[in-house]
Amino acid sequence: MTDVMEQSGGPIRPKAEQPGANGSEPAVSASPAVQNAGPAEPPTGTEEPAASARILQIRERINEIDHALIALWQERAGLSQEVGATRMASGGTRLVLSREREVLERFRVALGADGTQLALLLLRAGRGPL
Repeated sequence: MTDVMEQSGGPIRPKAEQPGANGSEPAVSASPAVQNAGPAEPPTGTEEPAASARILQIRERINEIDHALIALWQERAGLSQEVGATRMASGGTRLVLSREREVLERFRVALGADGTQLALLLLRAGRGPL
């Protein structure tokens, strides 16, 4: 098994292999200064203050975009479900494959192969699994 390295440089070990997990080695507790330090800044992968500040600023915008994407995803899924229910209530089919192909193609052209995968997830969210 290959060890994964933490950003601090040490290997990440399964819980059972960590010191103090099985009683073979005493667990080391954090010093009182570390325990009372308050909430730590999220790790940025750099110690350089200006770069770290910029990364945190970018992450704030990413979080805003994520929230918008989630809200749009949920809205789209609800609208798609409403279309399907309306179609079926009027005697129509559960799916319109030509419409699904249109959506898949739009996303593929705009985003490539990842776009196709995203479109498949969007379609599934609106209609459920096939």
